[in-house]
Amino acid sequence: MINKYTCQNGVRIVLENIPTVRSVAIGVWIGTGSRNENPQTNGISHFLEHMFFKGTTSRTAKEIAEAFDSIGGQVNAFTSKEYTCYYAKVLDTHSKLALDVLADMFFNSTFVEEELNKERNVVLEEIKMYEDTPDDIVHDLLTRAVYEDHPLGYPILGTEETLNTFTGETLKTYISERYTPENVVISIAGNVSESFIQEVENYFGSYQGGSKEIPENIPAFHSNRISRKKETEQAHLCIGFEGLKVGHEDIYSLITLNNILGGSMSSRLFQEVREQRGLAYSVFSYHSAYQDSGIVTVYGGTGAKQLDVLFETIQETLDKLKQNGITEKEITNSKEQLKGSLMLSLESTNSRMSRNGKNELLLKRHRSLDEIIEQIDAVSKKGVDEMARAVFTDQYSVTLISPDGEFPNKLS
Repeated sequence: MINKYTCQNGVRIVLENIPTVRSVAIGVWIGTGSRNENPQTNGISHFLEHMFFKGTTSRTAKEIAEAFDSIGGQVNAFTSKEYTCYYAKVLDTHSKLALDVLADMFFNSTFVEEELNKERNVVLEEIKMYEDTPDDIVHDLLTRAVYEDHPLGYPILGTEETLNTFTGETLKTYISERYTPENVVISIAGNVSESFIQEVENYFGSYQGGSKEIPENIPAFHSNRISRKKETEQAHLCIGFEGLKVGHEDIYSLITLNNILGGSMSSRLFQEVREQRGLAYSVFSYHSAYQDSGIVTVYGGTGAKQLDVLFETIQETLDKLKQNGITEKEITNSKEQLKGSLMLSLESTNSRMSRNGKNELLLKRHRSLDEIIEQIDAVSKKGVDEMARAVFTDQYSVTLISPDGEFPNKLS
């Protein structure tokens, strides 16, 4: 049972009581990420996430870490294209302490210059580390190819140039504009009673934030080719097709299709590319859903001399999927796998907290487990076949990182 409460200032609280566990997960979700930035502020959402751990008016960075280490708890954060989350998982007896520290970080971080400079260097090292993982970079290149100059195409980490411009005042201005009460959701899941909602409201229910009108900017899907020459042992290839937005009525047909194509070890791509032809160790597909758009991505990594064969094999697999459709066995197995993954994830308080936080932030609604299973069961072979033909068209983007930066012959 999920309890939802809206504070007077607009902050939303969602609480799911799970009396059979001894842990509590608390997440502070803010509806802002790299898509809310501009070329001058790219990376500020992620940098701000780092700075919240660098000390408050009452706690040093070490004391924040010790507050959780001393009770066997965990604290962390992450930034995405569309939201930022600060979260903690602790024993139920320490839920009030966890809330107090998270609120202290949210409201009282100091952003002193010395810490800014140190953390700026940390993030620069994170960018360098990312540059050393071409199988990650190629996915970022794909969002840039698909969305071009739209903020959804920006890298979440930002760049060295933008990072060097951020100051304490820059961060405070961004908080005032984007960390507004109506843009914040506090999600709690675990062994905690409804009365905890009042504890949360005492911290988050009365603050006021500034506001800045963010113009609606729905991204268009583009067909582009981007390659990068890099000293690597493998060629890393991504192919991106237009997908569906979060909450789309046909989303489960697409999720089922993706599962059949490249979402598991029994998927067509895994079986054909890896098991049958031995072309790649890693090959898969996934769907990224945003508030107003989505991308279906196919990834494969192989030796540069086998790149042509890999691309042709992926295309052949997609063509067969469009022309012949899926089998009844595939759709049955895929739906059972989706239901199994969903139910297994509910055994984690962190997963429940994340699910509820994202649902409230992006959809403003919460479906029961029975409703979701009903939607999965309603997916039909006809619906998945039609989805395959609608998604896997000739309009797609391709990105490549390889030793010579040369696209497969069919793309040249």
